[in-house]
Amino acid sequence: MANFNTHLNVAFMVSGTLSLTVYKAGLIDDSGFLMCVALGTIGGLLPDLDSDNSTPIKLGFNITSFIFAFGLVMHWRSELSLLALIALWLAGYGFMRYVVFSIFTNMTVHRGVIHSVPYMATLGLGLTYLSYSILNLPLTASWFYGLFLFGGAMVHLALDELYSVNLMGMKMKRSSGTAMKFYQHKDKWWYLLLYVVLALLVFFAPPFDTFWQQLRDPAPWAQLKVGLLPEMIKNWLN
Repeated sequence: MANFNTHLNVAFMVSGTLSLTVYKAGLIDDSGFLMCVALGTIGGLLPDLDSDNSTPIKLGFNITSFIFAFGLVMHWRSELSLLALIALWLAGYGFMRYVVFSIFTNMTVHRGVIHSVPYMATLGLGLTYLSYSILNLPLTASWFYGLFLFGGAMVHLALDELYSVNLMGMKMKRSSGTAMKFYQHKDKWWYLLLYVVLALLVFFAPPFDTFWQQLRDPAPWAQLKVGLLPEMIKNWLN
């Protein structure tokens, strides 16, 4: 299985390259470019959320715990004394970081349902729905956000599968097939629920035809070809 740095660096390079491509084609703006890079990189770490000792889950729960504690203090700031607010801050952080984290890690198994293609597709499509229908973001940006999150996760799963092959001896390791999966019989009820949610998201998803027509429009890609090579190289070739 690939380590944290490998997942982070490869996801960043892939999402950065693809984001820059669609940005230069004029399909997203400056903020959209940054969001796509960030979401693709985050997607490259998401499948390891079910690993009790992974860096993403520890970092994620640390950030969530701080935000939760901050929210408690802001809500009660006008009603409690300074010492009470400090105690509330520490209690809120400790509850999220140790109690909720412990419950989450006990309920999840590494390379379980979270570490699967349909789970990541659900997260990606869910983000697209949230961006377009709840946050009222543009259709094109919403689809790109979901696709980059999903694409980053696919990079993660593909790396795990690649690392499950012993290239020197051309043998498959025991972990082969446990990364990029669509179903596991032992988790059949979880997968049933997952596919139901995914089907609902597909039904309520923003219009894909409009987004697809924009991708098929040759004008943005013609613009990309014009600025593909630096002027110095163009002059040298000519």
